[in-house]
Amino acid sequence: MAASSEYRPLSDKSLMVDYLKSTPALSSKLKDQFDDLDVREVGDGNLNYVYIVVGPSGSFVIKQAIPYVRCMGESWPMTKERAYFEVLALKEHGHLCPDHVPEVYHFDRTMSLIGMRYLEPPHIILRKGLIAGIEYPLLAEHMSEYMAQTLFRTSLLSHSTTDHKRAVAEFCGNVELCRLTEQVVFSDPYKVSEYNHWTTPYLDSDAKAVREDNFLKLEVAELKSMFCERAQALIHGDLHTGSVMVTQDSTQVIDPEFAFYGPMGFDIGAYIGNLILAFFSQDGHAKEGNDRKVYKEWILRTIGETWNLFQIKFVALWNKHKEGSGEAYLPAIYNNNEVLQLVQKKYMNDLFRDSLGFGSAKMIRRIVGVAHVEDFESIKDASKRADCERRALNFAKMLMKERRKFQSIDEVVLAIREVQ
Repeated sequence: MAASSEYRPLSDKSLMVDYLKSTPALSSKLKDQFDDLDVREVGDGNLNYVYIVVGPSGSFVIKQAIPYVRCMGESWPMTKERAYFEVLALKEHGHLCPDHVPEVYHFDRTMSLIGMRYLEPPHIILRKGLIAGIEYPLLAEHMSEYMAQTLFRTSLLSHSTTDHKRAVAEFCGNVELCRLTEQVVFSDPYKVSEYNHWTTPYLDSDAKAVREDNFLKLEVAELKSMFCERAQALIHGDLHTGSVMVTQDSTQVIDPEFAFYGPMGFDIGAYIGNLILAFFSQDGHAKEGNDRKVYKEWILRTIGETWNLFQIKFVALWNKHKEGSGEAYLPAIYNNNEVLQLVQKKYMNDLFRDSLGFGSAKMIRRIVGVAHVEDFESIKDASKRADCERRALNFAKMLMKERRKFQSIDEVVLAIREVQ
């Protein structure tokens, strides 16, 4: 960590280059060659500034948090301390799953600045690949591995209660990012809010129906309570298809600034929910000669494979470490295969339904809440976009209210097919 004396945004190239020259951990990556440095700002505009720095002898990414929500301006203050929790999560998840988390080179807490590996082309944001209709044959394998390793190994299935409480306490400081999630995922879509928007006028009645659905409100209240109260594992906290970078043989998870100890199903559900959104958007991207039907089938297979592989890997880790330091199920009590299998079956069933609930909540907020997804927003025909969004919204509402009836991911996939 560098010891900068005060915070300042590195808002132009000259300031950035001066900072890099004074920071050995970064200048050494460039071999102190600054003459032909390419510095480009590539942030999505929601929260942070993100710069790609490429020189003749090296490259990296600089991410700097600013003290407000970037897409809303200074009227919505936001702690820049989120960068501290992001780097903690990157390092912990990178230690647990190094193949799928980029390496951190440098952190400056005063500047709220992280320097990390540049995921060079052909890496692209997964969401953009899904919009383009690109298949990624290893995606389910890689994402199931990332989720199984990071969630199992930061839970009480792996931790002692002492270590777990210490870790929970460390991340409790990320309260503002948690409150932002509480607001935009579990509150705003279900009431009149100045931040909500949708494809008007086509979805006006649909948005109103969400705000007037009493059974939906009961379900989202239960999910919000779980999100706020259940310190189950170190979750990414914002694991959508815009937080994953991919090639045909590489999958890298980025941007865990919302990380804290929360319910595992929030990560699993957010990711699968975003794949479902991508599925429902495909008709809006279809064109003559490519109706996207084959690609939609690939997305459905990927959804199914992701959960099934995750479940296999998670239980395998549990079996491998059942005599380890984890104190959730002490081996002196859960000391035979029959009782262990009963516990595992209940645990995974509960986690599956938690994931469906959180996934549906994430889908709803992306259609009638504050921040939407490019999958839909890039459909230029508003009427066609609204048709895609309505099918996704209706599915999400059903999934939230009826999630307990689903016994497997195959049943969920079948239900998606029935409403497409």
